[in-house]
Amino acid sequence: MTEASYLACSTASVFLYMTFLFFLALIKKNNSIVDVGWGIGFILVWTMTFILEPGGTARQLLAGALVIIWGVRLSAHIFVRNKGRGEDFRYVRWRKEWGKGFIPRSFVQVFMLQGLFLLLIAYPVILINRSPERSLGSLDAIGLLIWLSGFAFEVVGDAQLRRFKRQPGHKGQIMRQGLWRLTRHPNYFGESVMWWGIFVIALSIEGGWTGVVGPLVITFLLTRVSGIPMLEKKYRGNAEFEEYARKTSAFFPWFPKEKRGTGEKPPAAYSGFRPRIQD
Repeated sequence: MTEASYLACSTASVFLYMTFLFFLALIKKNNSIVDVGWGIGFILVWTMTFILEPGGTARQLLAGALVIIWGVRLSAHIFVRNKGRGEDFRYVRWRKEWGKGFIPRSFVQVFMLQGLFLLLIAYPVILINRSPERSLGSLDAIGLLIWLSGFAFEVVGDAQLRRFKRQPGHKGQIMRQGLWRLTRHPNYFGESVMWWGIFVIALSIEGGWTGVVGPLVITFLLTRVSGIPMLEKKYRGNAEFEEYARKTSAFFPWFPKEKRGTGEKPPAAYSGFRPRIQD
């Protein structure tokens, strides 16, 4: 199969998957379904490209394991988080703003656009499944370690936030404990790092450097477009959050900028939603 045909089949599978999610969202009257389906979409891409280029190399199976672990955990996390909460505030707002054009605009701007981003981010996985190279090397080990560190950031950050939000006395407070003391978005940072890890694994194959588009896209979207900017827009005017933001790195983990000699203690937890790339 030529590379063009290979990419065309991958694109078609994502198009059909996102179209299915779109119609499911219409039936449920809840576009938040696309958020739950985001992680599963990457598993679909890996599975499709693995089937198209059979071989079962160690590198293909390693990439598949990492994508499946991440995708299942993310989709399950968002499903549990959204259960019983109704449609996400973003889609509710767009229903009002888009009016009669909500359905076609949702198809294009929510579902198809996310499908495009999904393909771009998953590109290093597609490259790995296209490669016949079998032996693992040092770059694979380094990439795995990078991925594990990112996965730990995401999982631990989510767990810390979830535990805090379950405590009634913490409602409405802003978190600065654990990883949230080092970065305002440890889950976003972890997700970005994981894709950089997969990219490093792709560097082991010929032409793997072109897979840099994946981590670049996810990092740009999380930090500049639909991740941090969209989430933190909700907290404009919140004095407690703005104080937290002045002291805490937005993305890369770093020590907080504490005021010396004031005896000031940080508030206890960050209570915001946890939107992803599509939020």
